[in-house]
Amino acid sequence: MHVLLIEDDPRVADHVGKGLCEAGHIVESAADGREGLLRAAAESFDVIVLDRMLPQVDGLKILQTIRATGDTTPVLILSALGDVDERIRGLRAGGDDYLPKPFALSELVARVEALGRRGPAIAEATELRSGDLAIDLLGRTVTRAGRRIDLTQREFRILEYLVRNAGRVVTRSMLLEHVWDYNFDPQTNIIDQHVSRLRQKLDRGFDTPLIETVRGTGYVVRPAA
Repeated sequence: MHVLLIEDDPRVADHVGKGLCEAGHIVESAADGREGLLRAAAESFDVIVLDRMLPQVDGLKILQTIRATGDTTPVLILSALGDVDERIRGLRAGGDDYLPKPFALSELVARVEALGRRGPAIAEATELRSGDLAIDLLGRTVTRAGRRIDLTQREFRILEYLVRNAGRVVTRSMLLEHVWDYNFDPQTNIIDQHVSRLRQKLDRGFDTPLIETVRGTGYVVRPAA
């Protein structure tokens, strides 16, 4: 793996660098926060080992900066600040793991390798689309051909689940399980009532219905051609 080590203590940097190299990894080192931030921005790494307290640019600031650019490289934070509150701060700033000083080199190497196997996080989609329909998952809003459609929370969750499974027949039992979070009698008409109201809102003013009924089974949203 290609590892970036950002550590201002020469003895710690030498110790960690040698240990990672002996484990078969390629290590590049930065001795302060500014250099570390520049290297992180300029090159691609499999894992970043980041000291919490650094000269010029603090470790948490480095984390926040690289995460703001969309960089999802796994980061292991090293710090003499090992209390629970500091660990929480580091993880919330974007760290993937936190190892207090002093530490066992073998544990550090094992944690780095575990992060490397995990790989960069895959950004979760914030919008779903199907034809002229757009679902904003963050704002919890729905538009069709640019027109805002106001839905109840339950209607939004039904539509989201159907669109996530576009092209696949979604049974009433599946909707009950994933939208209501517990099981009803599949023969109940509660699903049909909600879908009927949802359809009225989605299709008003449009010629093409978005949700099709599969008789005796459930519903399907056809993927856009």
